[in-house]
Amino acid sequence: MSTIIIAVILGVVLFLAGRKLWKDKKSGKSLCGGKCANCAGCANCCSRHKAESKVEKNG
Repeated sequence: MSTIIIAVILGVVLFLAGRKLWKDKKSGKSLCGGKCANCAGCANCCSRHKAESKVEKNG
């Protein structure tokens, strides 16, 4: 019985963590914390850099 309770609690925690990440991503918050110097995929995750690259491509 205790195994089931622990599994349910773990499932709820994972669901809430995933939902928070999804909502943050949807609202435009960066997952890298904004420290672009330390982020290898910064151009892909930061909305600021996405906007800059669109401006550079358009002229």
